[in-house]
Amino acid sequence: MALGFAIGVFGVLILFHAAYSTIQYRGLLKITEEEFSGPPFNVVTELSLGLVLCMWAALTVPGKFLSIHPDSEENRIVSLPANLDFMIFNHRGKVFPVEMDLKLKQ
Repeated sequence: MALGFAIGVFGVLILFHAAYSTIQYRGLLKITEEEFSGPPFNVVTELSLGLVLCMWAALTVPGKFLSIHPDSEENRIVSLPANLDFMIFNHRGKVFPVEMDLKLKQ
């Protein structure tokens, strides 16, 4: 996980360098009074490399995907066990009280 995080940080640094290079290139074009037609090839290469590294880190750093199958031991059915069309699994909503007696103020 530390390697993936380091690669992600390196990818972000590459993206920042590509942005800085583009800004510097546009400043140079203003000095020479040329028209901006697009970023140089090395900036496009840096952007592609930075994108690939950041996406790889984003997919590897968070960790292992968890099962969402109803037969998994990690999931426990909370309500409506007889009706399989409306199965409700563990979620954050169970911390709220089931019956809420809220009355509208008039």
